[in-house]
Amino acid sequence: MIVGVLTITLSIPGSDSLKDKRQVVKSILDSARNRFNVSAAEIDHLDLHRRAGIAFACVSNDRAVANSLLDRIRVFVESNPLCEIAEAEMEFI
Repeated sequence: MIVGVLTITLSIPGSDSLKDKRQVVKSILDSARNRFNVSAAEIDHLDLHRRAGIAFACVSNDRAVANSLLDRIRVFVESNPLCEIAEAEMEFI
């Protein structure tokens, strides 16, 4: 069993309040859950309105499948025009 975790730190330059930030983050997390069938949550920078830490997790029997899925999620998050990826880290357990 392989557990893959993708941790992303987002920069949200257009966010002027926590409400603006939550709208962007919630949209990304909900879309990723529905589209890729993964677990997703906001995990860091909860009180900052221009930064967010989010994580995605998947379970697979093949590391290549988990790697491919997490890569597609990273590309999906990168394609969002409302935020930029400041840092991304992938790990497998």
